[in-house]
Amino acid sequence: MPRPLRGDTADRLGASALTRWLKILLPLLVILLAVGVRAVDPVALQELRFKVFDAYQRFSPRPYPDTPVVVIDIDNPSLDRQGQWPWPRTLLGELTGKLQQAGAAAIAFDIIFAEPDRTSPDQVMESWPQTSRTAALRRLASEDGLPNHDRIFADSLAAGRTVTGFALDNGATNSAPPVKAGFAASGPDPKRFVPRFDGAVSNIAVLSKAASGNGSLNVIPESDGVVRRIPLFVTDGESLYPSLAAEALRVAQGASTYLVKSAGAGGAASLGSESGITAVKIGRAVLPTDPSGRIWLYDSGHRPERTISAWKVLSGEADPARLRGAIAIVGSSAAGLKDQHATPLSPGIAGVTLHAQMLEQVLTGSFLGRPDWANGAETLAVLLIGLLVFAPFLLPRLPMLWSAGFGAIVVAGVVVVSWQAFAIWQWLFDPMYPAMTGVAVYVAASLPRYLEVEGEKRRIRAAFAQYMAPSLVEQLAGNPKRLRLGGETRDLTLLFCDIRGFTSLAEKMDADEVTRLLNRFLTPMSDAIMETGGTIDKYMGDAIMAFWNAPLDDPDHAAHACRAAQEMRRRLVDLNAGIARDSAADGKEPVEIRIGIGLNSGPCSVGNMGSNRRFDYSALGDNVNLASRLEGQCKTYGVEVVISETTCAGAEDVTAVELDLIRVKGRRDPVRIYTVLAAPDVPEDLTAKHAEMLAAYRAQDWDRAEALIAECRTLMPDGELSGVYDLYTARVAELRADPPGDDWDGVFEATTK
Repeated sequence: MPRPLRGDTADRLGASALTRWLKILLPLLVILLAVGVRAVDPVALQELRFKVFDAYQRFSPRPYPDTPVVVIDIDNPSLDRQGQWPWPRTLLGELTGKLQQAGAAAIAFDIIFAEPDRTSPDQVMESWPQTSRTAALRRLASEDGLPNHDRIFADSLAAGRTVTGFALDNGATNSAPPVKAGFAASGPDPKRFVPRFDGAVSNIAVLSKAASGNGSLNVIPESDGVVRRIPLFVTDGESLYPSLAAEALRVAQGASTYLVKSAGAGGAASLGSESGITAVKIGRAVLPTDPSGRIWLYDSGHRPERTISAWKVLSGEADPARLRGAIAIVGSSAAGLKDQHATPLSPGIAGVTLHAQMLEQVLTGSFLGRPDWANGAETLAVLLIGLLVFAPFLLPRLPMLWSAGFGAIVVAGVVVVSWQAFAIWQWLFDPMYPAMTGVAVYVAASLPRYLEVEGEKRRIRAAFAQYMAPSLVEQLAGNPKRLRLGGETRDLTLLFCDIRGFTSLAEKMDADEVTRLLNRFLTPMSDAIMETGGTIDKYMGDAIMAFWNAPLDDPDHAAHACRAAQEMRRRLVDLNAGIARDSAADGKEPVEIRIGIGLNSGPCSVGNMGSNRRFDYSALGDNVNLASRLEGQCKTYGVEVVISETTCAGAEDVTAVELDLIRVKGRRDPVRIYTVLAAPDVPEDLTAKHAEMLAAYRAQDWDRAEALIAECRTLMPDGELSGVYDLYTARVAELRADPPGDDWDGVFEATTK
């Protein structure tokens, strides 16, 4: 065997030094890179964080409370009953009046009335052609004072606490929305932090003027199209505008001013001097916000009890108790009106529902919080978790499994802390990126070790693959420490096999023919051994030594060894048939190979035997010698397989018959030996008669022994045990002529190996 573990010393020392530096520098580089990416916070990282927050809300959505907030839904049933949209403003005025009569605290419209009502008589007349008849009608209408639908609706708005809506946009502007409330800022100007637009789509002046409040309908989704935060304020650069929900809350309380608090003002926590808005006070309510003045949507999903169909209000079928003292938001869930938005709990929900949910959160104090120091805390967590995962790798003797377990605990701890912060305090902290950093650091720290181990495995496989069984090679590759001198005591089943009369066969061939014949013989025999889990110890000319139950555990090693012996006999039949065909084709006399196989089971010393430079994985011990002796007895009894009593006891699924009780050369104690029958179906009478024959023989009842031998021959028609019965016939004749005496124990003394 070659010297497998030697190589160029300088190269190996250089590789070892490089690996040591990689073990330190690579994880540190990953940590620094992770901290840098978190500091930049790219869009992809934000979206990953949002997905985690969405998952938290799906696991634990906001419970729907019984709050004085109701959506007046211009839904499909209402459109079916009252006609297609847009409705006449007189109908909306009627709806407003009924809500006021029911005692609504405030009425907000999630609708923009940017143009006059085209169904109003004055608007209808303007569309008439200029003729003498239409001119007369116009004069008559002006004298009688035809009603104006927009003024009628405006009168309804002015009669109670109402809020109209508008939308800021970066497109064309019809007019700047009027601001109905005052603002007081504690800290920097809030317009610097809130979403900004260049234009607006507003209501017609008569309606904006009549309403008590005017609020923005802007709902701004994140980069992935999901609405997670709703702005309390927007700006066009000149004015600060409240949202529809904020205005509805202000008007319902009769408040006149918004108080906006920014970071660094009045005790507001901040890691920087001007990081943005932290809270807004509306009347008696205090609303925590993110730095841009947005409120995190704590989604409850679609709730039917939140909604009253508009047609029920118009028909008087709505429950007055549900409307009394409630903030009513008029909007539409009809898909055709295209006011649908994706949220953490829904792929499509009406925009009016978002305003209602925001009011519900305010009235119940159910806010999701992400403090302005959260980004800094998460960046610090990335650094600390990376270092914690890396720390065990600095301990050279710590097993990889322990490092993996510690890293898994750290990563799981991040997730648990983040979830508990959400479940208990409704705080939003990202566990995913710190956890991913921990995994990346673990991979980076493990990679040099992995490459080092894989390199060692490749060297071992390359050195030993041609000399050892594949199972042994993989064992050595998985645990290179086994490549040391020494061994262990294990119960093994050992096999010896050689070719009967090989010397005579070899004398008829040249060296090349002998080599080809041996290779042709050893290949199928070796395959039969290794396919049953055996390890080939060595080849000794035409002989094979193998064993089972080392290095791999094999509780059924005796049965597997017997199975291998049977398979070797079957493959020998095929081999001889192939040799006969080839010999006939070449015009040569065919060669028939006959073998003997010896099996024995028992404790042996097994391991790497040899010197520090060269060694073999082998087995030694008295039981090894006995297996070799049993193989030599095959020719004595005229059988192909001889096994010991211990092997027979461990192989319950084979058909074996006792051969003899012998004392082999070199051993004092006798051994009971058996043979494994090749025939699949053995008559039950044979084994019984065979046992009676041996009993009669050992009792020196020669006549009965001869009779039973003759009877056994008739029960074994294929003649597999003919050599055995020939042997006992000769022994009986010899012992009849020269009786052994009364003290004879029936043991046969084997004088040859």
